[in-house]
Amino acid sequence: MAEHKKVRKAVFPVAGLGTRFLPATKAVPKEMLTVVDKPIIQYVVDEALEAGIEHFVFVTGRNKHIIEDYFDIHFELEQTLRERSKKAEITLLAGQLPKAGTVSFTRQQEPLGLGHAVWCAREIIGNEPFALLLPDMIMKSEGKGCMKGMIDLYAQSGGNIIAVEECEPDQAHKYGIVGVGDAIGDGFRITDMVEKPAKGTAPSNFFINGRYILQPEVFKILETQERGAGNEIQLTDGMLKLLKDQAFAGYHFKGTTYDCGAKDGFILANVAFALERADIRPTVIDGFKDLLKGI
Repeated sequence: MAEHKKVRKAVFPVAGLGTRFLPATKAVPKEMLTVVDKPIIQYVVDEALEAGIEHFVFVTGRNKHIIEDYFDIHFELEQTLRERSKKAEITLLAGQLPKAGTVSFTRQQEPLGLGHAVWCAREIIGNEPFALLLPDMIMKSEGKGCMKGMIDLYAQSGGNIIAVEECEPDQAHKYGIVGVGDAIGDGFRITDMVEKPAKGTAPSNFFINGRYILQPEVFKILETQERGAGNEIQLTDGMLKLLKDQAFAGYHFKGTTYDCGAKDGFILANVAFALERADIRPTVIDGFKDLLKGI
């Protein structure tokens, strides 16, 4: 098996306004909304940690300082917990805190799209491959996490990796879809990428689910990338250009993805993760049964 440069850093684009969750997101970043008792962003960071990521790069915007505060020590809170001998809570907070010097924050000063947000991280990433995790998406799987599976596939294939899932063929027009080539490991070579193809024209039913491993050459492409759909700099457009010179593989994620950037996905994520919690499952499941009786 060929050696490939290690993926040490991950980018989290967290500059979005979260307008679909107003009025809550007027004061609280959407990434800090909680699924059960953890912020959405914590689930995504935990997935990166499981995959062996060492450095976490947050591309933020105005009014997102709460995220930076969350990944820092809260002296007054911890002092109060120590005075009250709240050992379990102290341990919980310590486990959530990244090591000093492993978290970086940079600003996306204008909302110019995902491609632009990724480009804003270029100086921190440098000339290294990097992971990209969209913070709206929470993955739930029985075995290893999505990014861990991608890292394993990267060790086999090198190049660029995109996580994909299957949808019903008649729903492919709603997603970014990839073309399917030869099998490799837990995935396949990607031959094409199409953003929301017209009905009946999709090259497959495998859609992009918000997890990537990209080579640093994408930064040079994004630097001069013209605006695309929505008058924004689209990451997919940049990846299509990179595909001409570098290999892409699709990691077939076999689990459930909850889009917590949408109200229905956010609610379903809370239900799914609540039912996994032994401490609240009995009460929650009885409450759900009572609610369902009234439907």
